[in-house]
Amino acid sequence: MQKKTYHVAIVGASGAVGQELLDVLTRRRFPVESLRLFGSERSVGKTATFQGQTLTIELLKEDVFAGIDLALFSAGASVARIFAPLAVQAGVVVVDNSSCFRQDENVPLVIPEINGADAAGHRGIIANPNCTTAVTLMALGPLHAAFGVRRVFASSYQAVSGTGAQAITELREQEDAIAAGREVIPRVYPHQIAFNVLPQVDRFLDNGYTKEEMKMQSEGRRILHLPEFRASVTCVRVPVYRAHSVAVSAEFERPVTVEAAREVLARAPGLQVVDDPANDLYPMPLVCSGQDDCQVGRLRMDCALENGLAFWVAGDQLLKGAALNAVQIAELL
Repeated sequence: MQKKTYHVAIVGASGAVGQELLDVLTRRRFPVESLRLFGSERSVGKTATFQGQTLTIELLKEDVFAGIDLALFSAGASVARIFAPLAVQAGVVVVDNSSCFRQDENVPLVIPEINGADAAGHRGIIANPNCTTAVTLMALGPLHAAFGVRRVFASSYQAVSGTGAQAITELREQEDAIAAGREVIPRVYPHQIAFNVLPQVDRFLDNGYTKEEMKMQSEGRRILHLPEFRASVTCVRVPVYRAHSVAVSAEFERPVTVEAAREVLARAPGLQVVDDPANDLYPMPLVCSGQDDCQVGRLRMDCALENGLAFWVAGDQLLKGAALNAVQIAELL
């Protein structure tokens, strides 16, 4: 039997995640019959290569979705809010990478390895989780299934590519400027990011946390089907080009040991256990960059929590935190 193929669109094709989507569709041999790229006016006319073909980015408009089966959105919440429903009206299934629909009860929020069955209940739109949430839950999800997580305390170390291509450029330019003795002028971030860390990712809320920090709790509750899940998080932007890392202390309902946790994590799909401190082996963003799997290590009993486990997880946020997860959702369908 001939494999069915699909007419696919990428919305936000010129961005960092859009470029990764092209690569992931190719590497995973997603059955693409045709591919169209859409973007804003400033992106129109730019080109990209897909399976040996040169494709030109078209202007995103209300009437462009006819004949498309699947649309992978990575253009921000404001664009998704307007155009995703229009795509659904045209018969398209949308996988959206923005924050627009993540708390919509009618929209499944999916990490395929953890709650992939939720995707079947979609009404035309499926949401991709926040990148830091996705990387963290790749390790926390299997542990929850085994031991029942109650709450976590976490600190993230987030690469500049999570902000977008312009942030990657800013870090490079600042490094060059400092090396040459020139003045550093921040544009993307409120302060210099080169050789510095910024304890701010996204805007601050009235409770003192940032919007990014609250996502792990709100999204974790939906993905883990755990309404009482609590997460106290500090998100930090670091001068790393690619791949996020998260230090997690988790408290569980049932007793946990390092040995039992390691066995659970070793069986988890999409996750590698890299945990050999005696030989200085642990997850690092440098190693995780460009890799589909996340890595977990530094496993140890948490000395401040009852039934607590501390660990360190890292993963490429442009892949598992965005493009890869989106294509995996499409594969589920």
